[in-house]
Amino acid sequence: MRIRGLGVIDDAQLELGPGLTVVTGETGAGKTMVLTGLNLLMGGRADGGAVRTGAGKALVEGRVSLPAGSPVAERAADAGAELEPAGGDDVELLLSRTVMAEGRSRAHVGGRSAPVSVLTELAEGLVAVHGQSDQQRLLRPSRQLGALDRYAGAAVAEPLADYTTRYARLRAVEAELDEVTSKARERAQEADLLRLGLAEVEAVDPRPDEDEALRAEEGRLAHADALRTAADAAHQSLSADDTVPDQPDVLSLLAHARQALEGEREHDPELAALADRLAEAAYLVGDVAADLASYGAAIDTDPERLAEVQQRRSALTALTRKYGETIAAVLTWAEAGSRRLLELDGDDDRVTALREEKETLLTQLGDLAAAITKARTEAAARFSDDVSVELTALAMPHARIVVEVRPRDGFGPTGVDDVEILFTGHNGAQPRPLDKGASGGELSRLMLAIEVVFAGADPVPTFVFDEVDAGVGGKAAVEVGRRLAMLAKHAQVLVVTHLPQVAAFADQHLKVVKSDDGRVTSSGVEALDDAGRVGELSRMLAGLEGSASARAHAEELLETATSSKRDV
Repeated sequence: MRIRGLGVIDDAQLELGPGLTVVTGETGAGKTMVLTGLNLLMGGRADGGAVRTGAGKALVEGRVSLPAGSPVAERAADAGAELEPAGGDDVELLLSRTVMAEGRSRAHVGGRSAPVSVLTELAEGLVAVHGQSDQQRLLRPSRQLGALDRYAGAAVAEPLADYTTRYARLRAVEAELDEVTSKARERAQEADLLRLGLAEVEAVDPRPDEDEALRAEEGRLAHADALRTAADAAHQSLSADDTVPDQPDVLSLLAHARQALEGEREHDPELAALADRLAEAAYLVGDVAADLASYGAAIDTDPERLAEVQQRRSALTALTRKYGETIAAVLTWAEAGSRRLLELDGDDDRVTALREEKETLLTQLGDLAAAITKARTEAAARFSDDVSVELTALAMPHARIVVEVRPRDGFGPTGVDDVEILFTGHNGAQPRPLDKGASGGELSRLMLAIEVVFAGADPVPTFVFDEVDAGVGGKAAVEVGRRLAMLAKHAQVLVVTHLPQVAAFADQHLKVVKSDDGRVTSSGVEALDDAGRVGELSRMLAGLEGSASARAHAEELLETATSSKRDV
């Protein structure tokens, strides 16, 4: 993560590796600005007052490594982010937030501009922050339920998977049943209309393309006299009646023309070919004349048949006005209507089947929900005991938590339970919700105890603790460091601390360094080596880096922490 122009930090870069990273530094050096920068990167509220004086704007950038198929990666891809390969199955996602001095801010996800709300959504699956005034994730009962289920393991996961499948089917059955029963009147009306329409089509009994054939037949019958007169006239023109002397016709003219050529054809092959073509023309005209004579003789005026055709066409037109533009469309409607009518007529059987299935599903869900509730209740008792043990080690010997598994009305997506974690700081006190029953310092340690117990069962890859050690010291501070190291076995942990007992457990130690040139204060971040860690722990122990006794104490503290981490 890189921070520029934020508070006292001019330009600082933090390389946050796996395991436990601690951030230390003198009061006012800018440790809080590190968490402020992280908060901005995770979609927190922008404050122009946090921009470094004279800088004009603050910029926070972070590069996150995450599995390629994780929900966070998929959500970032949906927002248009470019994901860079990071080796293996991991990808890297670049996040940035710019805050202007006047308070405006911009966010970028994977190189693309995005609403700040996208950063907030991504943060849900990336970071859990626990600080004096910023306890996010597990304060919400919905997240407490999911966390308890993960803690319970297969005892809840297996029946819950079966429950989820059957619950989804129950919702589908209820929706279908509601549709069938609530719209019974409309469906009955639809069925009646379909019956009337299908009966009308069946009474007419149209055949495919019948309307086109009838249209052609009506044209012939309605114009029979004109058609016959035209055929006779054409026939007379091609082949005159022998009873009419000297009447010219096409066949006679063709015969005269051919006769004129035949006498000379032997003198020129080209002329002979023309004579042959005339002969072919005469044959063709003769065929046409014969067909015209047959056509004219076949044409008959039939008023009764014309009336039948017109009546039939009228019936077909009545169908096409209601059920389709053509008879083919009418037949298609009738086929679909028959299927729909069968479906509507089967509503009674369908309702009976759906109600029987609903009753079966309710019984099955009841059994599964009971098994889930039992497993959750047992897990809640174990969880309460485990966290109480952790709280005793964190200098809260009289504190305890109670995980309530309360029944809710009706089945829900996760069963019939509401889960809430309650806290009491001393014996005899009434358990209260986490955000109301514990002070800021208590809440940070409480969250550490809870996260340690949940370790390995929580999908969030990074935890941030701000002054989780507030109000403790001595042996309790060592126990805080030990538990942070335990949590760091399963996740990336970032801690801002004032206690050397906590800092000694770090896998990586970052020091916020302040310099003052008389005009502007600027801070940077240094990664400490072994010698640097001894010096910083000496300062934290005695306020003097050069003190021989402090350095000896720091070395002893580091050695003790290293030995203790091996046993974690």
